[in-house]
Amino acid sequence: MYTIRHGPSLVNNMKPATGTPRVVVVGAGVGGLIAAIECASRGLRVSLLERAPHPGGKLRAECPGGRATDAGPTVFTWPEVIDETLARAGTRLDEHLGLRRLDVLARHFWEDGSRLDLFADRDRAAAAIADWSSPAEADRYRTFCDETAAMFEALEQPFMRHPRGSAPALSWRMARSNPKGLALIQPFATLWDTLTRRFRDPRLVQLFGRYATYCGSSPFLAPATLMLIAHVEARGVWVVEDGLYRLADALAEVACAQGVALETAAEVSRLQVQGGRVRGVVLGDGRVLAADAVVFNGDAAALAQGRLGAEARRAGTPMPAARRSLSALTWHLQADAGAAPLSYHNVFFAPDSEREFDALFAARKVPSDGTVYVCAPDRVGEAIAAQSDEPAERGAGERLMCLINAPADGDQVPPPGRESAAREAIVERLAACSVTIRPVADTDVFTTPAHFERRFPATGGALYGRVSHGWRASFERPGARTAIAGLYQSGGSAHPGAGVPMAALSGRLAAEALFEDFRV
Repeated sequence: MYTIRHGPSLVNNMKPATGTPRVVVVGAGVGGLIAAIECASRGLRVSLLERAPHPGGKLRAECPGGRATDAGPTVFTWPEVIDETLARAGTRLDEHLGLRRLDVLARHFWEDGSRLDLFADRDRAAAAIADWSSPAEADRYRTFCDETAAMFEALEQPFMRHPRGSAPALSWRMARSNPKGLALIQPFATLWDTLTRRFRDPRLVQLFGRYATYCGSSPFLAPATLMLIAHVEARGVWVVEDGLYRLADALAEVACAQGVALETAAEVSRLQVQGGRVRGVVLGDGRVLAADAVVFNGDAAALAQGRLGAEARRAGTPMPAARRSLSALTWHLQADAGAAPLSYHNVFFAPDSEREFDALFAARKVPSDGTVYVCAPDRVGEAIAAQSDEPAERGAGERLMCLINAPADGDQVPPPGRESAAREAIVERLAACSVTIRPVADTDVFTTPAHFERRFPATGGALYGRVSHGWRASFERPGARTAIAGLYQSGGSAHPGAGVPMAALSGRLAAEALFEDFRV
């Protein structure tokens, strides 16, 4: 376990030594942890401050009935991004965590009784689609896989791993590195329209359209570029032993081994800015920590709202409520799912996707009959073994995390009865797909957009930063550098976007910008 350095060891009102920039990272989410490790590995003196009792940000757990269950991200992809940073610290992720690769990426349910396992193995997935839909649709799936792989290759280096720039700058980089890639990314077509042209079976359109929700968006408004998420998952979905929230502990352990001074329950009240440069941070208890550079690993809207002081406002990016990404209603419980055919990741589709997303983004309300995601961590063996048979009957007490999308209205008064209505809607959606769950203990935990707003201020509970609607969306996310010299930004609201690997890349981009500016 990592060691947290507290209190006076962090206080430094002296000017940092010349040639060795003192760095403060505000926020120990994935982006902040990666930025801290990158800076410490380069020999910089780093302090990492986290307002919560534990590092991790959105990587966290709830414990219904005393059993920890992921309460943030549950899908772990592209671990190579994190391993690249850990290699510079002389270690590897699998030296700190138990990792297992899933054979079944997710199990999908429809109320007509149909069910599809999407396998990590492409040929097995195509065979399943052929049996479930048609051989022609399986051929279209193979073509879709080729297209998404090419799209990922076209965008990985010039966009996802590159500092954010303008659309013309991206086009110029792609023209130099991969001229054919410009024709692949399809920024002006919507994801839903493009999928409708790719597939004849509307269920596959629904399935791959759901990937828009991975960045809190609607497939009817998000660009077709988001198809590349399908390729990222096809490269592998991993399960972390004991839960993905343990990734934060592992990264914190590496950071402290590199000399990072980590303090939790340490809220930064404001940034010190003098002469157009950041000079340090002021903590809520009055302590002052001087710094040459600060990496802010929080939502850009928090800076813009003055949550870190009036001087820091101009470094932030205001986000109107209409541009917020989705929030969620989550229900953590112990349940008797009996012989229900659950895998690790499960999706129970709503009957009408267009009505569902109209409710979320036009009416800004929780749909009455929305799609439900269920994470069943006690089914990990079945997802790895990829058994086609029905799972054996189970006793009571299985852990489940159920999620339905919701508008980011956590800074408003919620409608009455939202929690009870959501519980009923979850149970009814699963029942419509012939899956019955029965809570077995009165120890469940329900989380709303208001809870997320309290944890991540200035967001309204939005979990993915800005919504990814329209071709300009990718260029509206702030880059690593801000309008204040020495102040950098990382996290899911920054470039390249939301999700664990993207947040990790944002932390690395922030560190790289800092290295370039300070010539270290």
